[in-house]
Amino acid sequence: MAYERDSDASNTESPENLRQVAPRVIDQRQQQIDPAGRHRIDPDHRPDTNTKQPGSIPPAPEVGRLTPTSQEARVHDQTLTRGAGGEWHQTATDQDVLTTAQGTPVADDQNSLKVGARGPALIEDFHFREKLFHFDHERIPERVVHARGYGAHGYFETYQNLSHLTRADIFQRSGEITPVFVRFSTVAGSKGSFDLARDVRGFAVKFYTREGNWDLVGNNIPVFFIQDAIKFPDMVHAVKPEPDRAFPQAQSAHDNFWDFISLTPESMHMIMWIMSDRAIPRSFRFMEGFGVHTFRLVDAEDRSTFVKFLWKPKLGLQSVLWNEAVKINGADPDFHRRDLWSAIQSGNFPEWELQMQLFDQDFADSFDFDVLDPTKLIPEEILPPLPVGRMVLDRMPDNFFAETEQIAFMTQNVPPGIDFSDDPLLQGRNFSYLDTQLKRLGSPNFTHLPINAPKCPFAHFQQDGHMAMHNPRGRVNYQPNSWGRGPREDPRRGHRSHATEPTGPKQRLRPESFADHYSQARQFYRSQTPIEQRHIIDALTFELSKCEMPMIRIRMVAHLMQIDRAMAEMVAEKLGIDSMPHPADAALPAQDLPLSPALSILANGPMNFAGRKLGVLVCDGIETALLHDLQATFQAEGAVVEIIAPKVGGARAADGTMIPAHHMIDGAPSVLFDAVALLLDADGAAMLAKSLPARDFVSDAFAHCKIMGFTPGATPLLVSQGIQTGADDGMIPLDGTNAGDFLRACRKLRQWTRTLVIKS
Repeated sequence: MAYERDSDASNTESPENLRQVAPRVIDQRQQQIDPAGRHRIDPDHRPDTNTKQPGSIPPAPEVGRLTPTSQEARVHDQTLTRGAGGEWHQTATDQDVLTTAQGTPVADDQNSLKVGARGPALIEDFHFREKLFHFDHERIPERVVHARGYGAHGYFETYQNLSHLTRADIFQRSGEITPVFVRFSTVAGSKGSFDLARDVRGFAVKFYTREGNWDLVGNNIPVFFIQDAIKFPDMVHAVKPEPDRAFPQAQSAHDNFWDFISLTPESMHMIMWIMSDRAIPRSFRFMEGFGVHTFRLVDAEDRSTFVKFLWKPKLGLQSVLWNEAVKINGADPDFHRRDLWSAIQSGNFPEWELQMQLFDQDFADSFDFDVLDPTKLIPEEILPPLPVGRMVLDRMPDNFFAETEQIAFMTQNVPPGIDFSDDPLLQGRNFSYLDTQLKRLGSPNFTHLPINAPKCPFAHFQQDGHMAMHNPRGRVNYQPNSWGRGPREDPRRGHRSHATEPTGPKQRLRPESFADHYSQARQFYRSQTPIEQRHIIDALTFELSKCEMPMIRIRMVAHLMQIDRAMAEMVAEKLGIDSMPHPADAALPAQDLPLSPALSILANGPMNFAGRKLGVLVCDGIETALLHDLQATFQAEGAVVEIIAPKVGGARAADGTMIPAHHMIDGAPSVLFDAVALLLDADGAAMLAKSLPARDFVSDAFAHCKIMGFTPGATPLLVSQGIQTGADDGMIPLDGTNAGDFLRACRKLRQWTRTLVIKS
């Protein structure tokens, strides 16, 4: 029961006044309680609404009004209602009425139910209780790996009938359209980590086929760290934040990870990939994807063909530099998410081509490496992949949690016509994923969630459990039964595993055919361009420099000696290792394999600027004709043009028109763009030369080897950073007639000769 201070004491809280008020309150409360301790309620009592009595319950507000003192409140473009305490209320007019989860309309969502304006909250406030209850339970366990992810809806279009290879329904008809959902992710970091960690990227696709869901759960790298799934917990524990200190987050640059790797030679091929530019992609849209494992295609006659799955991005491959990644993570930790969102929302739908490497047992037997080894790949030059369809992402989720967060991928989800090989890592993943989804989503009925449910007809006798959305109807919930009801098995249409005849004793043993740990690591490194090799060396140096234990660094250099001695010596020199260690013992000597140009990003550049972003820095007094020419030229290529100005409101052109800006220079560093143009007059350039963000904008663009267009007036800003306007072919003067020349220069994405004088 609430009370108010006596009017005589309302202006002071002195101990004397409080002592005067307290007895009256106690007396009043005692009068309302009978000897048994129950409150006495007079059914004929009506409160005097004109007199404020201590302990009295105020009358209910009139219908249609928040409180007797509510009034209109305005802020710019919004008109709301102000409550007695000054809080603002938005009330329903043409909008849907806010309700509880039970459907009860809510009258006030700004205040909990209390006794009086300043009294205690009431336990009967079911709206408050329900709202807080649900809020307290909003979070579910995040994924142990691949926690930070982002996804989109789209479709897969089959190119041709592949019935001679598989009876999978998705590949039976040319032009078949199949809905898909794709989730991209980093592996090591938590949900709240940054996008541009040096890490593997998950590339998981759920196909909603006519014969059930098919999950192709892959990565943007075709190999993995380990050969046997029993090592997966150790590998993940090692790369995660160290358990006694809970850092570093989303980074492999620490002792635990490299200690594990230095004692796990099978990881050396993957280490070359993860230290390469593949681990810091510019965009999800510019990544390849791989199924990693060897699978089987099975036709109607149960004949099997081995297959490896590859995704090729239509926009080509592109990565960022490490220095860029560090700065992007500071400027926009959601860089990859924002990029995918913006592309799809603007109608620039990303696209990949699905390709298959197909081979038989004879090829598998003759190949230099075991096709069941997930740390090995088959070079595309040896086995060219066959394009079989394309995937287009054209719609973002309606709700991130309901779809991207609750989607459950499982490698064992395959339709009839697709089967598994005996890859031990794949076998372990097939076993593990159900436990993963149960722990995370809380119920075996996670397939009832719309994002996980098949889009084809389905029928089974699974029932009950937490959150069961549908159960078998009628009397029958088992099979076989004599009631003539319910689904039955179908030997013809159902999934049939390919019949193999494994032989051998039961034992814990790694096959000798898995024992070559260095040859493909060497092949990958030597297939990179000199610039990419330098990036690998720099990445290894950075990562190992973060290890506190010198012996870990030395052990890693010993492994690098088996891959490429020159690389090992450069890393050792950068780490201050004076004496080269003896090469690590190898189970099999490393081979000098033929180079594979397909492994290089730079050797397979897109040579176009489609899907990329041009950042244009402007100031007051510029000529609009030049800006409009740049916009038209680059947008015709399929590029995005964004304007940066000293103020977010934009800049005023020489003709007096206002040029709206997408960004203020303080919040738009050049690392967010693929190329930059400086449309400045001399006064504007001189002014920006005094601005640290503007100076960083041009110095970073130059250091990161980006193509830079500039007007003559921009020279003072460039010179302030020691950049000569004729420094190299990547510096393009803009005169209002050569936007096409600037675009052609931008198609190469970087001016790599600049690395000869600048360390990026």
